[in-house]
Amino acid sequence: LFADPDFAAFSQEIGLASLGASDADVERLATCYWFTVEFGLCREGGAIKAFGAGLLSSFGELEYCLSDKPKVLPFDPPVTAATKYPITEYQPTYFVAESFADAQQKMRDFARSMDKPCAMRYNAYTQSVETVENVKDFQHMAGTIRNDMNGLCDAIERIAKRA
Repeated sequence: LFADPDFAAFSQEIGLASLGASDADVERLATCYWFTVEFGLCREGGAIKAFGAGLLSSFGELEYCLSDKPKVLPFDPPVTAATKYPITEYQPTYFVAESFADAQQKMRDFARSMDKPCAMRYNAYTQSVETVENVKDFQHMAGTIRNDMNGLCDAIERIAKRA
């Protein structure tokens, strides 16, 4: 699943949110990870499908999670993060995301509610995590985004000329 860009971005969102977070917030993020990356469900074409690694590696739990036995709730990070879970038996509750992109946006919003000393961003060019904690950092990030946007606009113009 990490080859799916939306899924990879969702997983990365949880990791970035944990950087600089309090121990309590890291625990809440870990619970969200448990109920998504490990035991997550997602809507696809109107049907609920399993995507969590823990579900995909257990035929019995895969069958169970898609039955009418467990409670299935919409993925809502504040609710998900506060949900207790057993580690030695099937989950009594599962959370279903509307899409990986929707789950990512919800995780981003959830992370914004955390009291952290700075923001973090992943720099794909340097393959590193950068902190954004002052005006200079923000200006650098804005310049990078501006350059990316210029490249996208150039590509759009080239495509439009061919059409």
